[in-house]
Amino acid sequence: MNDAPAPSRQMLNVDLAIVGGGIMGLWAAYLAEKAGVDTLLIDNGGPTTSQGLLGALMAYMPDQWDGKKAFQFKALTGLEGELRLLEEETGLSTGYRRSGRVMPLYTDQQVATARLRADAADVNWRAAGARWAVVETPPVPDWPVSDGAALAYVHETFAAHVFPRAVMAALQTFLANARHVRRIDATVAGIEAAENTLRLADGSSIGFAKAIVSAGVGAFPLLQPLWAPTGLPLGRPVKGQAALLAAECDPGLPIFFDNGLYVIAHPGGRVAIGSTSEDTFEKPHETDGKLDALIAAARRAVPALADATVVERWAGLRPRGVHREPMVGAIEAFPDIIALGGGFKTSFGIARRLAGHAIGLASGVTPAGEGLPDIYDLRFYLQRANKSPK
Repeated sequence: MNDAPAPSRQMLNVDLAIVGGGIMGLWAAYLAEKAGVDTLLIDNGGPTTSQGLLGALMAYMPDQWDGKKAFQFKALTGLEGELRLLEEETGLSTGYRRSGRVMPLYTDQQVATARLRADAADVNWRAAGARWAVVETPPVPDWPVSDGAALAYVHETFAAHVFPRAVMAALQTFLANARHVRRIDATVAGIEAAENTLRLADGSSIGFAKAIVSAGVGAFPLLQPLWAPTGLPLGRPVKGQAALLAAECDPGLPIFFDNGLYVIAHPGGRVAIGSTSEDTFEKPHETDGKLDALIAAARRAVPALADATVVERWAGLRPRGVHREPMVGAIEAFPDIIALGGGFKTSFGIARRLAGHAIGLASGVTPAGEGLPDIYDLRFYLQRANKSPK
């Protein structure tokens, strides 16, 4: 991916413009390169949640199966092979591990529900060879330490994790050698949809045949005037905080998840702790006592972290779409503009499949495999926005 020269006041024209360099935008650029589509990736290099620390790839619960759960399941089962190919293409590790997950259960109702989910997993997760079991103690001693308040634990073997920055680095390395994708360091200030033009913050413009808007939380204000001029909210930013601790823990250890607390062992002697979900905040990229509380909880639960040094504290904004779901598809009034975003906490697991759908729309090639669940489709997105409290 050669860097393109900054556009002059005279407009630059491209076949496909991808706005945003987060995980969805990079996967879209990767697939555009594979498809041979002349593409300009517009990325200002600003912070994104794709540069976070956790990288949990956890499936929806295996019961009450529907199209959304089936889509995510297929995306997660296919992701390992897709990441292995990316690793072969770049020589870089993404940190992928099919590690499984352990979760404590504190009430009789939780235990009963978990046992029913074990039966559902036998059916719905069969293709992945994964299991969901209710056990009396954690499957790995002291990961976490047995909790006297826990009646039992779920141990499931389908969950996986990556190190987010490693995936991003691998995609960027692949694109650095791309033939069809160029990158420009710029900020898109607005979209002149009727003219198929992106207006940049420096006053220059880029004309496009197709554009994919995948700018994380920045996608909402760009799309709002085109899609919901009445002011109906398309989404909002949600702050998350996480930390990275230095501890020599096997990255094959299961993800420990307990009421919003994640503990994930990554390669290289690092363990990620997270994460908060904050709808109100004053300083989006600063950490505070909410993260301190998570770190303290992790130290209590996992003895190996009791004295581990905190090597990084991180905060960022996640794009939460209406009803937490991604928004993917061409805008009805402006079909050359394709939305790709709003993934919130599911982005890393399904980003490649969503990007594939967007590139299919941009190139005119029908995406392979399952279609999108209706709940992701733009035809229904504004209907859900209408029903959401403002």
